[in-house]
Amino acid sequence: MLQPSQAVPVVLCFLIRETVESTEVLLGLKQTGFGIGRIVTLGGHVEPGETPAQAAVREVFEESGVVVAETDLEQAGTVEFMFPARPDWDMSTVVYRTRTWEGEPAPSAEIIPAWYPVGDVPYAQMWPDSAHWMPEVLAGRTFDVAITLASDNESVASVVFS
Repeated sequence: MLQPSQAVPVVLCFLIRETVESTEVLLGLKQTGFGIGRIVTLGGHVEPGETPAQAAVREVFEESGVVVAETDLEQAGTVEFMFPARPDWDMSTVVYRTRTWEGEPAPSAEIIPAWYPVGDVPYAQMWPDSAHWMPEVLAGRTFDVAITLASDNESVASVVFS
């Protein structure tokens, strides 16, 4: 797998539930910081001294009030995000999914959470790279992918699964 230099360690965590009508995934409208105004997945930076799993548990709680146990996290894969025009934005991301948690998602200062049917994910309102790798997460597959962004820092220049 291609490793970006000095990439920031990040985690994403997908909460997935079954309803009578469909399988749904928890996403949220980003209110602050990187990605503001987009629909995003819960997650964020791995703090010094944290494991990626500990960071996922913390981020899910901070952003939605939901409590996830580390033992209930399933590693879905990794995404290496490379921003050639802004290398300081490079991210090395561990992606988790879970079907077990405690509590109901509630809005936070950072995210307004909402459930979406997995067949109706609002990719047009998300980062453009999402449509390339999120279907793997939602289908229950494991993956590793390197995403290189174009010079506008939004468009996808290349996608390489390994």
